Amino acid sequence: MTKRVAILISGRGSNMTALVEAMKADYFPAKPVLILANRPDAGGLDYAKAEGLPTAVVDHTEFETREAFDAAIHEKLVSAHVDIVCLAGFMRLLTPGFVNKWAGRMINIHPSLLPKYPGLHTHQRAIDAGDTEAGCSVHYVVPEMDAGEIIGQARVPVLPGDTADLLAARVIKVEHTLYPECLKKIAVNA
Repeated sequence: MTKRVAILISGRGSNMTALVEAMKADYFPAKPVLILANRPDAGGLDYAKAEGLPTAVVDHTEFETREAFDAAIHEKLVSAHVDIVCLAGFMRLLTPGFVNKWAGRMINIHPSLLPKYPGLHTHQRAIDAGDTEAGCSVHYVVPEMDAGEIIGQARVPVLPGDTADLLAARVIKVEHTLYPECLKKIAVNA
C-alpha cells in the first residue's frame, strides 16, 4: 500500500523537491499528500503549488505557545490522513507531546554524521574540529534534538581550504539522494 507523506518545510525546500521528484517514480511506495510550511513566505510552497500538491501554512508567529502551534500542525496532518511525516528544513523544535504522537512515523534529515554535531552550524563545526569527512544523516525524530535512531547516512570528504559554504554545497547533493532512499526504505517497512 502506498504511504501518504507530509513534508514540513520552513524555506526553499530543496530536500522537499528531491523527495517529491523521487515519489513521482511508478515504483516508489509513497506519495506526497501535503506540503506544510511554518512561514507563509517559504520558497518551497511555490514549487509545491506548481506541482499541484496540497499545501498549508501554519504560521508559528500566530500562536502563543509551542503546544498550540503543534496542535494546529497535528490537525492538518490528521486531516490529510498522513502516514509518514518528513521534516525537510523545518526550523522549529517540536514539543515532546507532538513528537510522541508521530513516533516511528516522523523522520528528519540533518547535515552532519550524527551523533556528531546536532543542532546548527554543523559544517563549520566539522571544519573547526579538523574532521576529514562530513555528511548527512536521516533519522527518526524523538523528543531530544537530532538524537533518534539513524536510518541512513552519506559521507563526503572535507577538503583542504573548505569553507562552511563549500562543504554545505557538497553535503546537500548527497542529502538529495539519501533522503528519498531512506523514505523508500521506511515506507516499504511501515
